[in-house]
Amino acid sequence: MLDLSAMASKQMEEIQRKLSLLSYPRANAPSQALLYAGVERYALLEWLFFRLLGDRSPFTQQNWQGDSMDRDEETARIQYLAEIAHFLGITPTIDTEAIQGRGSYEDRAELLHLVVDLVEASCYADNPEWSVDEQLAKDVQLLDSIAEKQAQIFSEEFKLFPADVQIQSIYPLPDITELESKLSEHSKKLSSLQQMVQELASKYDYNPNEEYAETELKLRTHLESFLETVRSFNLIYTKEIRPWTNMMEVPQLHGFGPAANRLLEAYNTLLKGVPWKRRTVWPEYSEKCARAAASAPGCSVK
Repeated sequence: MLDLSAMASKQMEEIQRKLSLLSYPRANAPSQALLYAGVERYALLEWLFFRLLGDRSPFTQQNWQGDSMDRDEETARIQYLAEIAHFLGITPTIDTEAIQGRGSYEDRAELLHLVVDLVEASCYADNPEWSVDEQLAKDVQLLDSIAEKQAQIFSEEFKLFPADVQIQSIYPLPDITELESKLSEHSKKLSSLQQMVQELASKYDYNPNEEYAETELKLRTHLESFLETVRSFNLIYTKEIRPWTNMMEVPQLHGFGPAANRLLEAYNTLLKGVPWKRRTVWPEYSEKCARAAASAPGCSVK
């Protein structure tokens, strides 16, 4: 037991030495204050966590004032730090007890040692010339090489699966001749589109490096003139036209009512019956008028 305590004490000395190298402003705080629940421990954990989170942290750094807190403030701060620790993968769950430093002396020192080592590793890379872009290029090359050998990896030659497992493809592989014909067809379409683009480019002069300052100036002038015209129209309409139109009675448009529809139907019926009536009634009427011409000289036939 004494050996474990001695190891934990040496571990705390190493932690405080690394905190000094990391420029932690309160690296000289007593080790007991860093191991047990309190403002010193919470401030250290928050400082370490945000060094790991970096500039794109989804958490907002809280501005805790003073060296003392009431119970509600302490509970909120512990919960807040526990959520960050879980987000970083330091604790498997939102463990508030780990934040408070409960457990054995060795467990508390081990947690601080882990977080400090992570911060140190993130600050001091083994290769100072390491580049994210170079690493990305290497990763892409690795994936390409794996993809090229994918068919070979899953071939029967390597016996990746046990002998009693039957591997059957869900989708049948297309014929190579069909693929070649489709490739040829799409290549022809691509060539046709490229030719159309070249023809359009030959008809119109276009220089992507050309300055269009003069054209832009003319366009701005026309737009400003248009906007000024719109402003003038709005002003005239608001002050002169709108009051005058409000004084006029709005015309009302009415459709045919039931009476008008009946009258229209009667006229249509009369119009359809007029030719037939002229053929049957008009000769009889003309004959009567002729017989009564002497007694009714006003009746004449045309």
